[in-house]
Amino acid sequence: MNGRVITDRYELSTVIGQGGMGQVWTAYDRRLDRRVAVKLLRPDHMAPATAAEEMRRRFVRECRVTAQVAHPGLVTVHDAGSDGDDLYLVMQYVEGADLADHLAEHDPYPWPWAVAVAAQLCAVLAAVHAVPIVHRDLKPRNVMVKPDGTVTVLDLGIASVLDTDTTRLTHTGSPIGSPAYMAPEQAMGGAVGPCTDLYALGVLLHELLSGNVPFAASTALGVLHRHLYEAPPPVRQLRPEVPEPLEALVLRLLAKDPKDRPSGAQEVYEALAPLLPDRSAAPVPAPMDPTRPFLRPLAPWPDRPSGPATRVPAPLDALEADAVPEAVAPLRARPVRRS
Repeated sequence: MNGRVITDRYELSTVIGQGGMGQVWTAYDRRLDRRVAVKLLRPDHMAPATAAEEMRRRFVRECRVTAQVAHPGLVTVHDAGSDGDDLYLVMQYVEGADLADHLAEHDPYPWPWAVAVAAQLCAVLAAVHAVPIVHRDLKPRNVMVKPDGTVTVLDLGIASVLDTDTTRLTHTGSPIGSPAYMAPEQAMGGAVGPCTDLYALGVLLHELLSGNVPFAASTALGVLHRHLYEAPPPVRQLRPEVPEPLEALVLRLLAKDPKDRPSGAQEVYEALAPLLPDRSAAPVPAPMDPTRPFLRPLAPWPDRPSGPATRVPAPLDALEADAVPEAVAPLRARPVRRS
C-alpha cells in the first residue's frame, strides 16, 4: 500500500501504528505540502455489512464534532471521509514517543512526571467533555510525549457523542475501547460518560506509578471480570515513595461505581495541583522530561485557587455549533508549539 494516494491528495508512506480497527500511516499532503498522519479504518472489520453505510455516516459525523475541539493537548483533525472501502482520518503529525514507550524508557517513572502528565490530560479531558464527547479509549498508546515534554492525546475517531444515538463503531454489543483501561460500566456495555474517561485516567496513572496496569489476565474476558469485581492494588504497596494523597486519588478514580469517582477533570486537577513538581527547584532536565516546559502543566484552571467546582455551561448541540465557546475552552499556562 506504500505509495497509495487517498482522494488524489494524501500519499501514504510508512505504517506507524496498527490495531484491530485499522492502520495509521505517515503521509504527504500534496495540496498543502506538509507531513500528516492518516488513519485508515475498514468498516467491514468493525460492523456487519448491513451497518457499513451507517457506520460511515457516524464516523464522519463524529470527526466533524471532534474537529471543533481546539486544545494544544489534542491532536488536530484536518480531514475525514471515505476512499474506496476505507474510511480515512487525516490528522496533525506529532513528533515524539507514545507514553507507553516513554514509560518503558524511563522505568521506574518518577512520580512527579506522572503527576505532570496526568495534569495535562485533565486539561484535554476538560475540553473534550465540554463538547460533550467521551474519548472511551484513553491509554498510553493514545498519548504522545513531544520533545518539549508536552503531551498530545490521539484517536478521538471512536469517541462517543453524548446524545441518544447509540450506534457503535464495532459489532453490535461489543464495547469500544481497550480492556485493560475499560471502566466497569463500559465493560458491561452500559452508558458511558466523563467518569468513564476518568477511570481510564486512573488506570493510566496507576500504570505510570507502578509500571503495570491494575488488572491483567490471560484473556480479555478475564481482564474485564477483574475490573468488575476486584479491588485495585494500592500503588504505595509497590512504591512507598508515592505520596499518600496521590495513591488516594488513584483509588478514587478506579472506583467501580461512577458516582464514587471525582466529579470531573477539574476536581482531579485540583487534587494533583499540590503535587506538581517545583520547576524552580528541579535539576537541569533531560530530553523528553515531562516536567521541563511547565511552571504548571497545561492545566484547565492554572490561576484558579482551590475551591468549589465552577459551573460548566450547558452542552452545545454537537452538530450545529460552529466552535466551542471561549467560556468552556480550558485556559492554558503558556502557548505550546504544534508539531
